[in-house]
Amino acid sequence: MKVFKILIIIFIIPLFAFTSMHKYYISVTQINYIKEKESLQITSRLFIDDFENALKSNYDDNIVLAEKDEPIIIDTYIQRYLQDRIKLRINNKPVTFIYIGKEYEGDIVRCYLEVEHVKSIESFSITNSVLFDLQNDQQNIVKTNINSKNKSVILTYDNPNALLKFN
Repeated sequence: MKVFKILIIIFIIPLFAFTSMHKYYISVTQINYIKEKESLQITSRLFIDDFENALKSNYDDNIVLAEKDEPIIIDTYIQRYLQDRIKLRINNKPVTFIYIGKEYEGDIVRCYLEVEHVKSIESFSITNSVLFDLQNDQQNIVKTNINSKNKSVILTYDNPNALLKFN
C-alpha cells in the first residue's frame, strides 16, 4: 500500500503542477527607418488567437482570423484597431501610419505598417496599447533600428509609452 501511495505522488502530483501554467501575452513590433526611402517600416507580430479575441470584443463576435476566404472587412477592423492603439511621434510631431496588410505564419499574424516622407529622426515616441484591452499582463516589445542604432523597450499596461532619442 505504501508503494501505491508513493507511485501516486510521483506520477499524479506533477500533472497538477502543469494545470496552473501561465500563458504569456507578448507582441513584438519591429520599427526600421529606411533613410533612402524616407520611410519608417513597422512590423507587428501578434498571436492570432489573442488578436482575434481583441477584434471580436471590439467589432464583431463572428470574426475568425486566418480563414481561407477571409472577408475584406477584417482588414478594416485590423487597421482601425491598430490606429486606435499605436500612436507615433517623430521629432515631437504626431505622424500617421498607413496599414499595408497582414500575413499569417503558424500561430502569428504579422501586420505591416508604414510612415512615409520621414526626412530625419532625432526622437521617436510610441504608445503601443495593443491587446491591453484584453490582458493587463500583456507586454508589447518594441525594437527599433533607427539611424543605424538598435534600441528596445518593453511597454506594459501601466507604462504604454516610450521616448527614444537618436541624435
